[in-house]
Amino acid sequence: MSEMPARLAATPRVRHFVSRVLMVIGLALVVVFFGLPLLWLVTAPFDSVPTLAVSWPEWTLSSFAAIGENRYAVGSFVNSAIIGVGTCAVVLVLGAFASYALSRVRIPGRDGLLYALLLLSSIVTGTAAMVPTFQLVNLLGLIDTHLAVVLVISGGTLPTVIFILKDFMDSIPKSYEESARLYGARPWQILRDVVVPISRPGLAFVAVWTLVQVWGNFLVPYLLIRRTEQQPAAVLMYTFYTESGQADLRLLSAFALIFSIPIIVMYFLVNRRYGFRFHGGIKS
Repeated sequence: MSEMPARLAATPRVRHFVSRVLMVIGLALVVVFFGLPLLWLVTAPFDSVPTLAVSWPEWTLSSFAAIGENRYAVGSFVNSAIIGVGTCAVVLVLGAFASYALSRVRIPGRDGLLYALLLLSSIVTGTAAMVPTFQLVNLLGLIDTHLAVVLVISGGTLPTVIFILKDFMDSIPKSYEESARLYGARPWQILRDVVVPISRPGLAFVAVWTLVQVWGNFLVPYLLIRRTEQQPAAVLMYTFYTESGQADLRLLSAFALIFSIPIIVMYFLVNRRYGFRFHGGIKS
């Protein structure tokens, strides 16, 4: 009879041990699932004959030399930078003004409007709206220009940006602005010297998020830009095929590695400065 309590006490410990083992196995499978493509991305560009399998490479830099010989490769990164910086500028400026106005001005149905914008931007995706968008851009005479891509992507990301930044604006104490008014600050000075410095973590997050959306966007520039010398890197990557129609893994792997570096560097720079540990508009 004395063995029964001992067995009952051991049962929870066994269950806990089994659950921990299963959790570790599950996490290991997730790491392998996501880690293998990243491992391929790091090793394949340095392999003389890369394949789709992950293997120890025969070290060479010939793939990067081939990228340098492509007359459109370097220009495509410049085009991506122009589109990315332009979109970030438009989204940050308009998003900051709109979110600040919605945070401070009491408008009937304000919250419903925000949720409606966010919901519509999620339902009506860029793919579904590309035909009327293309017709509108064509009527404006902006086909084959970077400005068209900047405006289209900015319009698609602004509802989400406004929704995110409004939380940061709401958390800024109004007493800061009132104190600035007592010292004679004008509205634009309050926005520049009080609101923007406090909401920098939110603006940094939005900048990184927007750049990621732009940097990897294929559909919008593919439809709106026709000349190869104007195309960004995400679209130029689509042309890396051999004469037989197979993907050129040498060019593709090296270009993909270079393509991912700017986003990774920007993430670590912003993460080092702000840590992405946000609590509204004030960093804890």
